[in-house]
Amino acid sequence: MEKNNLYGECLAEVIGTAILLFFGAATVANLVLLQADIGQWELSLLWGLAVAMAVYITGGVSGAHINPAVTVALASVGDFPWKKVLPYCIAQTIGAFIGAAGAYFIYAEQFLEKTGANVGIFSTFAMNNIGNFKAMLIELILTAILLLGIMAMGDVFNSTAPKGLGGAISVGLLVATIGGTAGRLTGFAINPARDFGPKLFTALAGWGSIPFTKHNFYFWVPIIGPLLGGILGAIIYKRLIRPYLPEIFNKSIESEGVSEAL
Repeated sequence: MEKNNLYGECLAEVIGTAILLFFGAATVANLVLLQADIGQWELSLLWGLAVAMAVYITGGVSGAHINPAVTVALASVGDFPWKKVLPYCIAQTIGAFIGAAGAYFIYAEQFLEKTGANVGIFSTFAMNNIGNFKAMLIELILTAILLLGIMAMGDVFNSTAPKGLGGAISVGLLVATIGGTAGRLTGFAINPARDFGPKLFTALAGWGSIPFTKHNFYFWVPIIGPLLGGILGAIIYKRLIRPYLPEIFNKSIESEGVSEAL
């Protein structure tokens, strides 16, 4: 039964991440290829809504991590089993690959030339005046904020956390806020699978090595930055915020009182 459950969870992660990338990459393709009147805030909001839709559709099965940074971060603080981390991450990368392929398919006629310029439709790169190490730190910070929000909104002891279906739209709005605030700097990958899966697809679809060599071999930045940032955000929440939630803090005080009495 456990094997079947893991299969279903991984399948949900494939579908959820594919939904995210299909809508997200299609939005950028609409902007770049069709010159749609979409600003940074609209772009960020559409990415956020894509996250919300993925959570609504698959969250009941797998928790809708749809992001290796989330999976690794939760495991690092004991909220997710390590044995499921690799299957989840593989599933998320496969889903991102499929989502990018779907977006490519519906815009195939618009891709008259496969050049390095429009490979950014599918995956992220920093602005030309931002070096890779600085970009990695930006991704680290943005993903730490993402995990702080995700853990706070999913904490049953947090009285201000959104309830029921409100959690999905709240996470989507958090992603939109991150994108609207600092998204132009690095493309706000904040998700290794969201970036690596499409890079792999575009490499196979005709862009060759460009997705991996562009911007001074930038491909590692959206992997390392989000993974480290996710762990940092999870630790900050678990160690510096959660212990002081009233219900948990009061129970801790009561336990200390009982211990002293004994």
